[in-house]
Amino acid sequence: MKQTVPRVVLAGTHSGCGKTTVFCAVLQALVNRQRKVGAFKCGPDYIDPMFHSSIIGAKSTNLDLFFFEENTLKYLLCKNGIGCDINLIEGVMGFYDGVGLTTKASTYEIAQVTQSPVVLVVGASGASLSILAAIQGFLGFCPEHQICGVILNQCSAATYAILAAEIGRRFDGTVWPLGYLPPLPECSLESRHLGLVTAAEVKNLREKLQILAEHAEQTIDLDSLWDLANQAPQVSCHPVKLPLFEDKVRIAVARDNAFCFYYQDNLDALTEMGAELIPFSPLTDTRLPPNIHGLYLGGGYPELYARQLGENASMRASVKKALEHGLPCIAECGGFMYLTEFIGEHPMVGHLPGRCFDTGKSRRFGYIRLQAKADNMLCKAGEEIPAHEFHYWDCEHPGDAFTAVKPSGKSWSCVVATKTLYAGYPHLHFYANPDFALNFYQACRKEKQRHDGIYPPDGD
Repeated sequence: MKQTVPRVVLAGTHSGCGKTTVFCAVLQALVNRQRKVGAFKCGPDYIDPMFHSSIIGAKSTNLDLFFFEENTLKYLLCKNGIGCDINLIEGVMGFYDGVGLTTKASTYEIAQVTQSPVVLVVGASGASLSILAAIQGFLGFCPEHQICGVILNQCSAATYAILAAEIGRRFDGTVWPLGYLPPLPECSLESRHLGLVTAAEVKNLREKLQILAEHAEQTIDLDSLWDLANQAPQVSCHPVKLPLFEDKVRIAVARDNAFCFYYQDNLDALTEMGAELIPFSPLTDTRLPPNIHGLYLGGGYPELYARQLGENASMRASVKKALEHGLPCIAECGGFMYLTEFIGEHPMVGHLPGRCFDTGKSRRFGYIRLQAKADNMLCKAGEEIPAHEFHYWDCEHPGDAFTAVKPSGKSWSCVVATKTLYAGYPHLHFYANPDFALNFYQACRKEKQRHDGIYPPDGD
């Protein structure tokens, strides 16, 4: 099929150049113009899409060529971008940065595969002529880069006027200056070790976004961005179909400040197959929702809320009893930590052995491929799925049901997996191997037939 998906990529020269700030400013300005805007994030990041979604009031999804085959990536772009007036795609790291010292899974590769026009965000603080050198380097580094424009971040009006004229002269219309954002310290977004703090934690986020949008309306050429997006060619792909089951299942999904890292496409895949997703909070609710057939504990920052999670003894007991009775469960990273005995000194569910502890540095960071050592809820022995890890805390017993292999060849054992459980640090995207989602749904169907979702079962 061929779909018209107006789109433009906002890429950065490097992490920290301000592309997320510029992206959010442009996104909010377009929403203020009453445009229907779609948003995407290149790479495996969870946090930036939360900011996108807080602006557009709808889902923001990921595009990742380590996770997906090219057709799957283009399908998800079409599926999530169709019907939008414009789609903005935020890059990851620097434009050319991919796996290792390659462009694999980089913003550049995603722009190539999707044939999307690119606008390069360049940090201009503390530089002048060197900015032109940086632009020239990016234009010359790879052929067919598709960079059409440049936005300067943290740039004064006077400096921009000089640089814009020089960009037009030096590059002879091959790339155009499309505006700037001035230094806006009052709109800065805090960071922590996994990137920005989550959108829900930012004080006065709405006010900050409106200030950014007001500046973008004045200093960024939104009309030219609109034109670029509408010049993008149609996207050709084949649909990636998931089965629709007549028997619906109810899956409880932990959604609060401690558990908020979910790929929107994962949740959509479950609902597409027929699941009803029931949000609940391990922080504030006293027990699991009633009549459920599955449990999804996503990642997040449970270590920041360990005291509150530990004090909620009734919820911990509810989760433990449900898992002991065989409730199918996926628990990724923070969700896995919640199922262990302790996070630091605070008691957790205790369904899995071990204590989680702060290592003070990133642990097993980056892309991996997971291969199952034995049959389990999600797959058969030997089956694989691309995945991702990024965490500072570790566990005394991280599991040994899968082998994780980095692109470099380094490998280790990880994950606790049974006929009803996947629990480990690696994050999964279901469209990386849809059979994993299908098998989880099938496990929930069996649970519905076995108990009809009543916990504890009659007589216990």
